[in-house]
Amino acid sequence: MTKENFSDWTKVIKTTTKPDKESGAINPPIQMSSTFEQRDFDHFGKWDYARSGNPTRDVLEDSIASLEHGTRGFAFATGMAAISTALLTLNQGDHVILTKNVYGGTFRLVTEVLVKYGIDYTFVDLGDEAELKAAFQDNTKVVYVETPSNPTLQVTDIRQVSALAHDHGALVFADNTFMTPVLQKPLDLGADLVIHSATKFLAGHSDLLAGLIVTKDEDLGNQVYFLQNAMGATLGVSDSWLLLRGIKTVAVRMEKESANTLELATWLESQDLVTKVNYPGLASDAGFAVQSSQAQSGGAVLSFDIGSEDNVRQLVEHLEIPIFSVSLGAVESIISYPPKMSHAEMNTEERHARGITDGLVRYSVGLEDIEDLKADLSQAFDKINNQQ
Repeated sequence: MTKENFSDWTKVIKTTTKPDKESGAINPPIQMSSTFEQRDFDHFGKWDYARSGNPTRDVLEDSIASLEHGTRGFAFATGMAAISTALLTLNQGDHVILTKNVYGGTFRLVTEVLVKYGIDYTFVDLGDEAELKAAFQDNTKVVYVETPSNPTLQVTDIRQVSALAHDHGALVFADNTFMTPVLQKPLDLGADLVIHSATKFLAGHSDLLAGLIVTKDEDLGNQVYFLQNAMGATLGVSDSWLLLRGIKTVAVRMEKESANTLELATWLESQDLVTKVNYPGLASDAGFAVQSSQAQSGGAVLSFDIGSEDNVRQLVEHLEIPIFSVSLGAVESIISYPPKMSHAEMNTEERHARGITDGLVRYSVGLEDIEDLKADLSQAFDKINNQQ
């Protein structure tokens, strides 16, 4: 049996556990050095300056490339640094198509930053084949997919979008943050580049910021490396080591958190205060069939609507277990209010057009006891109902 045939559960351990050849230490050493001595005047080694490469970061980049079935991996200081680098492979005069339900930071980057460099964009419902086909222009170079999307959990058929994009000579970039490579592999489904906010599930402990990119082929990998080295938003060595430690447990965390999320989503559907539940692991969800065909589960994030901002305000005040905060993907449950957090830069009309209503709550489900999570929501719902 070769390492290429290992399951993801084995790969997350084998790709992050690299015994040191000299000491035998099973974890890779943290190479706290900004520069590296060269052997002689005419022969330089693999590493020269840490922005361009570091032995500890190399282990991380090789690990994520292996897990995503890609050729090259790249580690960045934040998820937005990774997204920015990917989209800066575009040139002046290029056009990018993006899923209408995209993360607020990506929306801001495209609408307020990339336009300054002459890069045009169109937001579309990637689930609408006719709308996607109509959006292609002669200068369309990339279709940007986020599936499931943040925070409405809309699912995009990666195979279908990739086939259409390639027919039009465009690449597909896929944000795989919500799923991680243990639940979904966009490159196997036709995508050309995968992005992670590794701050979330891959790190898993709310203790670092990081972004990752994996490319399918060497040419695109060379473009990403050039930008990574030129702009310098690389992940520091200590955070690279911490992220490797987080990846070691991502498979077991995702399995448990996804099971918790499915049970919680099913329970939420029966609650009178809840008008809608967004979770592609539910058979009742519009994206269930596609999600089941391209991912191992619905993941560990859901969102639900309780009617109004005032109800959400009361919910946050009454809940005892989840942390009210931005971010997601940690061992602790985190509840967020997208209109004031992840999508605050969108105006009301833009938010509502994307299904981000005033009563929408995003819930990142952690490792707590599921019965405790349900009981906590139940008591909060009761208090809200009693005020009405």
